[in-house]
Amino acid sequence: MPIKKHLAVTSLLGASFAALGQNSFIVEDLKVEGLQRVALGAALTHIPINVGDSVDEYTISRTIKALYKSGHFDDIAVLRDGNQVVFKVRERPTIASIEFDGNKDIKDEQLNESLEGQDIRAGEPLDKTVLDNIEKGLIEFFHSIGKYNAKIEVSIIELPRNRVRLNLEFDEGDAASIRQINLVGNELFSDEELLKLAESQQDLPWWKFMSNDRYQKQTIEGDLEKIRSFYLDRGYLRFNIDSTQVSVSPERESVYVTANLTEGEKYSVKSFDFIGDLLGREELIKSVIPLRAGELYNGSVVTSSEEFIKSYLARFGYANAEVRTIPEIDDENKEVKLTLSVNPGKRVYVRRIMVNGNQVTADEVVRREMTQLEGAWLSNQSLERSKLQIQRLPYMESVEFDVKPISGVDDQVDVDFDVKEQPAGSFQAGVAYGSYAGMQFNVGVSESNFLGTGNQVAFNINTSKGSDRYSVSYTNPYFTPDGVSQGSSIFFSNYDASKFSLVDYKSRSYGIGTSFGFPINAVNRINLSGRWIEESLSDIADYEQTRILKLSFLNEENPDADFDFTKYELSLGWSRVTVNRGMFPTDGSRQSLSLTATTPNSDLNYFKVNYDSRFYWPISNDHRWVFSARAALGYGNGYGETNGFDQILPFQEFFRITEAELRGFDRNTILPQALQRRNSEIGGSVLPDGSSTGVIGGNPEFDRIYESGRIGGNAKVVAGLEVIVPTPFLDEDNTSSVRTSFFVDAANVWDTEFDIDRYMQLPEEEFKKLSDYSDPSRFRVSAGLSIQWISPMGPMLISFAHPLRQEEDDDTKAISFNISNTF
Repeated sequence: MPIKKHLAVTSLLGASFAALGQNSFIVEDLKVEGLQRVALGAALTHIPINVGDSVDEYTISRTIKALYKSGHFDDIAVLRDGNQVVFKVRERPTIASIEFDGNKDIKDEQLNESLEGQDIRAGEPLDKTVLDNIEKGLIEFFHSIGKYNAKIEVSIIELPRNRVRLNLEFDEGDAASIRQINLVGNELFSDEELLKLAESQQDLPWWKFMSNDRYQKQTIEGDLEKIRSFYLDRGYLRFNIDSTQVSVSPERESVYVTANLTEGEKYSVKSFDFIGDLLGREELIKSVIPLRAGELYNGSVVTSSEEFIKSYLARFGYANAEVRTIPEIDDENKEVKLTLSVNPGKRVYVRRIMVNGNQVTADEVVRREMTQLEGAWLSNQSLERSKLQIQRLPYMESVEFDVKPISGVDDQVDVDFDVKEQPAGSFQAGVAYGSYAGMQFNVGVSESNFLGTGNQVAFNINTSKGSDRYSVSYTNPYFTPDGVSQGSSIFFSNYDASKFSLVDYKSRSYGIGTSFGFPINAVNRINLSGRWIEESLSDIADYEQTRILKLSFLNEENPDADFDFTKYELSLGWSRVTVNRGMFPTDGSRQSLSLTATTPNSDLNYFKVNYDSRFYWPISNDHRWVFSARAALGYGNGYGETNGFDQILPFQEFFRITEAELRGFDRNTILPQALQRRNSEIGGSVLPDGSSTGVIGGNPEFDRIYESGRIGGNAKVVAGLEVIVPTPFLDEDNTSSVRTSFFVDAANVWDTEFDIDRYMQLPEEEFKKLSDYSDPSRFRVSAGLSIQWISPMGPMLISFAHPLRQEEDDDTKAISFNISNTF
């Protein structure tokens, strides 16, 4: 059909409509041509005229603007054919994909986020008018980080079916270095003193290649704020940074930063007072905050006072409290009166608490650790306590919470807890290897979050050289709703000490036990437990340290019989846990003290006291650098007497040292050795008939002493210092499951009942062989590197250690590796 009149030509502003004429007409039909992706109905919704309407030049202009505003079209022409209006359109191309190349400082995720903020994303129409703004914004970003030679080229590659690929190619160039930072106007403090506060560094020599003098706008701004805080903390209330200039060198490879300062004079606090509502706690708050009249003004003290008041009010549900300090400055007397304006706002209540991210752990297991409850007022203290207690669970890697306001409601919020779980045990089946126990056959499960219930279950069959142990244990940390725990266990064990660098004896035992834990408060706990044990010892070699036990229980009618004992053990313990995480903590401490004793009706009467502690102090704000210290003490002895012999701690209960406690030494190598004393004998004279008068016992001074295997002692000390460092080449997502540290370990085991004077009558050369096993100062020390990994199979530990202090007969071990061991 021929086109009668030309109504309009494409124009962003509406173009000219002279061809339309001055007279209006009644629209009999509307037609839109050129649509591909946009539906006709969608296009018509943006056309503000309908069939039957009277249109003129103004109406058509307004229609064109409405169609452009829809964002769907690049070109629009309006034609008249009789009383029919025809819209000829060209749609904007659809973005098929967005690609980045050459970007290093800006990650793809950041670029996509920035583009989406301007409605540029795959699947959406491309508005070419915003591309210049994107390019300018990115260039400004590169300038802010010192890359003044950065270039960005945006190209649009056309694809079939009116689609395009958007390419952003970056040439970032090298960052400009800070040639010099100039401070102008400072007389009270030198440039050197003030620039020590700055993170930015200037004009570094070549040998400081590990340091960075790269210019970054945000870093400079942060450094100037540190200088401002430095002055304000020393009373210079009128301090001001008047201006800052950044000059770029002609080659754009370095910059000069100049800051003009006004120092002013010192001001003291004349008085301070409150206005507003402090909920009747004005005197308490006034006595607790660090502000004091008569002292120099201190900006940090003012800020901390404001934060304390807001934090204190937030404990009682006033989560949105506003606190601001109004200074009234007396320049003549150099004093300032401070008025703290407090507006607590409305008390905020928690409507709903949601738990997200727990794929295995049941909601109720997480919720029972919370002190913040639904329906109660919002308390920052309760939220932080809830986060800490959840994070202490060994099966939680990380915990975060988010307080979300409810639209249209100003006194209620929802709280989302986002948790990330981690393996909290191990499944063992087949063959494992340990540098201490060698090849092992393992079948069993150890799980701290059994079926997501938070209960601890362990079933193990462990066999290795000289040791077979079968055990089942179960612990319910919430046996009662108020946190009383209950556990039960049963075990059977066969043990040949000679296979573990110890003295010759064999042990066979089995028993059952139960335990209860009672919470005192959020961090302290009392534990009670009891065990019934049947134990049989056999093949005990004759040692000085086993002599009393053998004499006390010797069966004179059958001297070669096994030694069988029934023991009833009771334990009382205290534990205090303030660590921030259950596995790999970075802050806080663990401490425990326990007393274990057999009851008087047991065959063996003894007691053991153990104290264990470990402390963590973060060195860096992100807790990736941490200093740790640990100490463990143990002492045991017997009580009462049996068959005229005073009981001592049985040798099979002696303390020993593991590889994890003293890295760099083989297990059990630093223990006191077992002694064998052999009496000398003198042959009798020969009678005339050739027979002998017999053997005559010799004197003690002719006895011989032999050291034969390690046996342990009744006292023990273990200590260690550790610096935890970021693991190289490891992304941030895995830092909570891998730990790298440099350590120094020290340990000693001794026997307080050993009396070296008892052997004074030995020949001198024999006596010199003896070591004083009652000496507590014979510490061994080692240092090295440790890497620990919570793998899906269970904990793994590898250590590289070097002894710093050792004795002649110690067995050292430079590399130690264990899998499926607890550490």
